[in-house]
Amino acid sequence: MAAKSSTGSAPKKTAAKNPAKSASPAAFKTAAGTKTTRAKASPEPAAAPSAETAGLQAGDTAPAFKLPGASGEILSLSGFRGKKVALYFYPKDDTSGCTKEAIEFNGLKNDFSKTDTVVVGVSPDSVKSHDKFREKYGLEFPLAADEAKTALLAYGVWIEKSMYGRKYMGVDRSTFLIDAKGRIARIWRKVKVPGHAKEVLAAARDL
Repeated sequence: MAAKSSTGSAPKKTAAKNPAKSASPAAFKTAAGTKTTRAKASPEPAAAPSAETAGLQAGDTAPAFKLPGASGEILSLSGFRGKKVALYFYPKDDTSGCTKEAIEFNGLKNDFSKTDTVVVGVSPDSVKSHDKFREKYGLEFPLAADEAKTALLAYGVWIEKSMYGRKYMGVDRSTFLIDAKGRIARIWRKVKVPGHAKEVLAAARDL
């Protein structure tokens, strides 16, 4: 029978401390004597600019772009230097609104030419899709394929949209009128198609 202490109660057992728990990760030593350190979290990638955060305004220098066009043609803003550019962004080839917009701009092509203005359409579609779209509707102005969305992001037109409660990323239908020196003269966002091409033409005439 085990002997009792003078107080009449059995002596309490003291639990051994776990050195791994009590030591901080930075101070804990391995058997080889090497200190281990806590890994640093890698920084999160920056969020893509939206139409609101891109911050482009009239008077700003238009962001440069270099995108593929029809038949291997390369379309760049620098290639149009000395001319005014009506640069319009649209969501998708051969859809109702985008087709109407393209046909309206195409119908005014000669009028734009008289104001020394080049019309250029940009969407995330492929060159192959653009070629079919141009051929189907007889479009006579260049379309740039921005599958990587470099220009869409630079101009702040690749934004979060919502339809029937579902959120998704897409193109904010927008137009930028750029002067002969490469500066933005006018900006139209969330474009309503009817009459828009005529409005851009009037602004080009006044520029």
